[in-house]
Amino acid sequence: MAGEKISMLARYAIGIVALLASAPALAQSLDAAAAQRFVLNKLFAFTCVDGSRGSGRVFDDGSVIGTIQLGGTGSDHLVWLRAGTLKVKGERVCASLDGIPFEPCFDLTKTGDESFRGSVSGSEFASCDFTHSPGSDRTAHLQASEPLSLNPTHLKRTK
Repeated sequence: MAGEKISMLARYAIGIVALLASAPALAQSLDAAAAQRFVLNKLFAFTCVDGSRGSGRVFDDGSVIGTIQLGGTGSDHLVWLRAGTLKVKGERVCASLDGIPFEPCFDLTKTGDESFRGSVSGSEFASCDFTHSPGSDRTAHLQASEPLSLNPTHLKRTK
């Protein structure tokens, strides 16, 4: 059960990492700098191919806070990923997550003025769609029934 939660949280984190890469132009691949401008400090709702859904906000220190409903059923859970979870490696956004023996990086594609799709690089099947609601950044309150967290490494900017 704990391993399943970590796995689902890792998918969530991977999806949220995708938040860091969004910019202007429909169906346009996004680099890390454009993603940061588009995503940082904004609240996005997301839905993933496995049915998981929720919302989250990415901060400029690489931390994330949000909610997730694993597999689209059951209670919402509060999730926070510490500073340094998300980082820029060259032109890519990647994640440092405990319990995962590699650093996943993400392919990000703008799908609308306020939306994008994020997937693990090389894995179109593992994707989430993100949508920003203008005005939600000031009014959204994240609530959950059971806090969960991951313990990533420190924030790094590497090439």
